[in-house]
Amino acid sequence: MTMRPDEISKLTDRYQTTVPTGVRKQLQLRKGDQIRYRTDASGRVYIEAVAEARDPALGAFLDLLERDVMDHPERLKPMEGALVQRIGALVGDVAVDLDAPLSPEDE
Repeated sequence: MTMRPDEISKLTDRYQTTVPTGVRKQLQLRKGDQIRYRTDASGRVYIEAVAEARDPALGAFLDLLERDVMDHPERLKPMEGALVQRIGALVGDVAVDLDAPLSPEDE
């Protein structure tokens, strides 16, 4: 591993800090990602990206659906009847503006 120059960040009054750009790039971090801190017996602290736990069955199922939709788009049908009414009952009172910009948390 190539040694990189030191990067420094400052703690806020609430003990928060910004992960320096070089560290974010090295760990391939994006907004919302998690990081883990590990401390060894000598007191040295390590920081690493937390890999998102993925369900292999769900991933395989979603891949299957994607292939089926790509291979057979003619099979896609609009939702009708009772299903539309049920979905409406679940989300009918939720207002959504599809043209509104995302909030910083949702970006």
